[in-house]
Amino acid sequence: MSAPGRPLPAITDENEFFWTAGADDTLRLQECQECAALIHPPQPICRYCRGTQLGVRDVSGRATLIGFTVNHRFSLPGLPAPYVVAQVAIHEDPRARLTTNVVDCDPDQLQLGQQLQVVFDHIEDVWLPVFRPVPDSAATAPLPEDEIAPEDFAAHVRPMATSDKFEDKVALTGIGMSALGRRLMVPPLSLTVQACQAAVADAGLSLDDIDGLATYPGAGLPGPFGEGGVTALESALGIRPTWHNGGMETFGPGGSVIAAMLAVAGGLARHVLCFRTLWEATHAELMKQGKIVPTGGRTTSWQMPFGAISAAHTLAMNAQRHFHRYGTSRETLGWIALNQRANAALNPTAIYRDPMSMDDYLSARPITTPFGLYDCDVPCDGAVAVIVSAVDAARDLAKPPVLVEAVGTQIVERIDWDQSTLTHEPQVLGQAAHLWSRTSLRPADVDVAELYDGFTFNCLSWIEALGFCGIGEAKSFLDGGANIARDGVLPLNTHGGQLSHGRTHGMGLIHEAVTQLRGEAGERQVAGARVAVASSGGLTPSGVLLLRTDT
Repeated sequence: MSAPGRPLPAITDENEFFWTAGADDTLRLQECQECAALIHPPQPICRYCRGTQLGVRDVSGRATLIGFTVNHRFSLPGLPAPYVVAQVAIHEDPRARLTTNVVDCDPDQLQLGQQLQVVFDHIEDVWLPVFRPVPDSAATAPLPEDEIAPEDFAAHVRPMATSDKFEDKVALTGIGMSALGRRLMVPPLSLTVQACQAAVADAGLSLDDIDGLATYPGAGLPGPFGEGGVTALESALGIRPTWHNGGMETFGPGGSVIAAMLAVAGGLARHVLCFRTLWEATHAELMKQGKIVPTGGRTTSWQMPFGAISAAHTLAMNAQRHFHRYGTSRETLGWIALNQRANAALNPTAIYRDPMSMDDYLSARPITTPFGLYDCDVPCDGAVAVIVSAVDAARDLAKPPVLVEAVGTQIVERIDWDQSTLTHEPQVLGQAAHLWSRTSLRPADVDVAELYDGFTFNCLSWIEALGFCGIGEAKSFLDGGANIARDGVLPLNTHGGQLSHGRTHGMGLIHEAVTQLRGEAGERQVAGARVAVASSGGLTPSGVLLLRTDT
């Protein structure tokens, strides 16, 4: 029997063939009987030919190692660290990939392209397919190619449906931030209220002027990622919105702002209050104290049974493949972390402001290879609010409006974390290409870049995707850190980013972009900033905004 808490899959009629196949030592995958493609995870239709005649196929159990990370930070009951989380491409159809573990090996001897063979770990009523190196096999195979090469995403962007841009009808008119810190030990809704009241005052509005509410992720995601959504805030403030929106399947954590733009442009509201709250540090402390007990039960995730419980595991494997293909190194990522810390030193609201050297970065404790401690953003407590207003109303408010030049939202690649783009963060390349299709401005016109940095590699992916350097050229672009410094060609994450300022899930980046375009950033102000780009998220559907001043 498994130790309590080990994540095991929920077995259903649709997936039982996969999770119980090991009973006779045979790996089985779903197959399209019309085009012979292997489909994973199982679906009711083939994504390749759209056929609906689906069956189950016995496969050899041979696979190619296409990514792995040695997890050091996270331990689970029944799965103590360190352990290897891996992605493998199935021999019969490399488009079918599994997240799994590699066992019976020295992790230091693993290499991409290595040949593996399935074995099964029998726990309760589940046979987990894990893999081990094929004995006496020194051969490696080429890694599979992405369905769309990173350089070709722009060719798959849909043309604008109309020349009448909704972005021209809106402006950002107010920003606010609550207290930000580690283990503030206050209710998350109180942080939300602080940020929202600050944003309303900043715009010169009253709460009675607010006729729209928007948030991410809404009330549907439990735990430390919100205060209860629109329902909780409306109950606290007594706002009666004509339009409201809250949910995860939007344009990244800052997607509430883009959704609000659409509502305002469509005439459903004049002033939409958008908000984002996290209380991860307090939540973690309350769990330690036993005041919050994690929920148990089986998981529907295809990654968690193998200990891939964090976005860090997925992104670490994407980073590893970027290293492999383009010669990127840990030092490349280190320049991003050092830049954010240098900027945070000038920001009194940043959580981590102490100086950091490259030696500090490289010697930090490992989290999941190649990521160390300073590759990861800072869990914190805090809320950020942004007000989206109709552009005709915006120019009469307290602060100069920040206009929206363009947004990028198109999904081009697969959304499944482990089935998507190999060498960059998924849900970045398509959204970035979509942004530039909606404006005549170009990357060289950007004065300030506030790019999502949940991990250093997120930020690197956005830099290449948005065209600030070529695909695969981040190593040379970032070398030495001069290009991304406040006085460089691309001032990056000027408030300290999520790596040093604190994890505010993209809304803090929008807050800083507005601050810079208003000229209100104090010591960290970039002189003459007129155009800013702010990205939100990745992995899940994301979005990116191009903002500009009104002059």
